[in-house]
Amino acid sequence: MAQTLETLLSNSSDPMSSAAPFLSKGLYDQAGSLAEELVAMLSKRNGFYAFEAALHVFPSHSTCYEIGLDEWNSESLWRGEYEVLLGRCVFFGEDIFGNQFCIKDDKICSFDPETAEFEYLADDIEGWSQAILDDYDLLTGYPLANQWQQRNGALLSGQRLLPKMPFVAGGEFALENLYLGNAVEAMRSRANLANQINNLPDGSKIQFSVVD
Repeated sequence: MAQTLETLLSNSSDPMSSAAPFLSKGLYDQAGSLAEELVAMLSKRNGFYAFEAALHVFPSHSTCYEIGLDEWNSESLWRGEYEVLLGRCVFFGEDIFGNQFCIKDDKICSFDPETAEFEYLADDIEGWSQAILDDYDLLTGYPLANQWQQRNGALLSGQRLLPKMPFVAGGEFALENLYLGNAVEAMRSRANLANQINNLPDGSKIQFSVVD
């Protein structure tokens, strides 16, 4: 295991699952050339939180408290809500706002759930680990995760800090614009937002709910 990933794991929580990690054939095929690297990371720490839960990496299997990779990547949970094709990818982690980290086309990318847009981050898991360690404030949202929990207490499993006003609609990255929400429900509602935005010209009206 390369040194940068070891450093990240040494500063993370205990593993979420005691099961030996195993990817279903579907996920293994979608992960492509990085499948073994994903399994290797989960063999060291089968699901974990880091940076005060700002970074969340899913375990290979669902437990009583945590959603596993198969369930998180199923079409019936939230992926199928997106009208745009998400392609050959495996979503394996998320930041504090529910932005996803994924393996897509043999690269590591981020996925913005409000716009359904992917952005390249690294060539492999080691490169992703390096990117996280180099700029965890930006890539995980750690400062706001820290501030929120100082005021309100620790986040529970399955919770993320979500914008009252969507970021894509001008919502600020500030505590006043955040609420504590369910990660799955948030992905489904943001899919609806992304579907409305897709291919709309600038200035078009969209509908969304603002949560108090």
